[in-house]
Amino acid sequence: MENEIFDIAIIGGGIVGAATFYQLQKHHPGLKIILIEKESRLASHQTGNNSGVIHSGLYYKPGSLKAKNCVEGRKALVEFAREYNIPHDVCGKVVVATEESELPYLDKIFATGLKNNIEGIKKINAEEIKEHEPYCVGIAGIWVPCTGIIDYVRATDKMAEIALQTNPKSKLVLNTEAISFEKENGINVINTNKESYRSRFIIFCGGLQADRLARKDHVDLKEKVVGFRGDYYELTEEAKHKIKNLIYPVPNPDFPFLGVHFTRMTNGEIECGPNAVFTFKREGYGKTDFNWKDTIDALTYRGTWKLFFQNMSFGISEYRRAFSKKLFLKTLQRMVPSLTMDDIKPGRSGVRALLLSEDGDTRDDFRIEYKDTSIHVLNAPSPAATASLAIGDNIREMAEKHFNLAKITA
Repeated sequence: MENEIFDIAIIGGGIVGAATFYQLQKHHPGLKIILIEKESRLASHQTGNNSGVIHSGLYYKPGSLKAKNCVEGRKALVEFAREYNIPHDVCGKVVVATEESELPYLDKIFATGLKNNIEGIKKINAEEIKEHEPYCVGIAGIWVPCTGIIDYVRATDKMAEIALQTNPKSKLVLNTEAISFEKENGINVINTNKESYRSRFIIFCGGLQADRLARKDHVDLKEKVVGFRGDYYELTEEAKHKIKNLIYPVPNPDFPFLGVHFTRMTNGEIECGPNAVFTFKREGYGKTDFNWKDTIDALTYRGTWKLFFQNMSFGISEYRRAFSKKLFLKTLQRMVPSLTMDDIKPGRSGVRALLLSEDGDTRDDFRIEYKDTSIHVLNAPSPAATASLAIGDNIREMAEKHFNLAKITA
């Protein structure tokens, strides 16, 4: 292994890393690529702990990378799922307004959806909401037929599997954490907790660790990644009939998250959530998980405090709800009033990585940058899983331009 040189090393085995591996190998089968993942399996963090929704592209600023890649990526992902039998269902969702004050925001979302060419969306009234979701109560809504659900872990595994089959010289290594990076005779040396790997180029898809990996690669990055945990409840077996597919609230424009929603998963479970609370451990999924390094890193950063002060009331409400089943239920009852305490039970949690600016802004677009012999995915929050194949293709194009891949494989 000492003298083996890969053409490209991909750091991070979430769905963006796997999609990048897949797209590069698909277009350049001669490339010798290694995918390095620190956990025992792919998709262990954000990918494997998200809501499992195939997003439509309804909420994102027209012309942004999020909007463009979500729409293109959604279509590519559904096609991929159909071709390779990945559990999925394009079942549609309703976005529901429950108060008069939400109607202007509902109109704004609908207008954004039209600008983003979201196919089939239409405004619906209170009666039409019930045609889609009989137990849901609202005064107006939007029907979004192209939203769906998918098993993102299975999709991630399949992308990596196809890439490995394309070139048997390529490799996937698990339980292998990239610790440091150096150059030897123009070749990148990736020092891990096990051994060192050599590669001409590196693509970083580090998710929750994106900023730390970038700094280890000497990228001058002012922003920091800050983690937010999202807790879910599940409907009990007796209550599952109350949700057919997906129900979303009208997102509050002053809050950087979409709000608690209902999602039918591909395994038939119904999840309710997530909320959004600051986490004291980037990869901590328990309510009391704590890590000194992560906590100090976040709380000594001015952007974190800017965000706290800008969203003080929301933050307090989210924390109260995180520890109160009663308050969580009250939020759910805004859309489905017939739910009771006996209908919900605690579920899993996920952690979202947000590249937070120094002024506390969380609504930055996807951000991918090139430096020397590396490409860094610095910011890929939701809808990155939906957009993964489009993001992977963007990275492939960037690699073709900066890494001169045609010359490597000639």
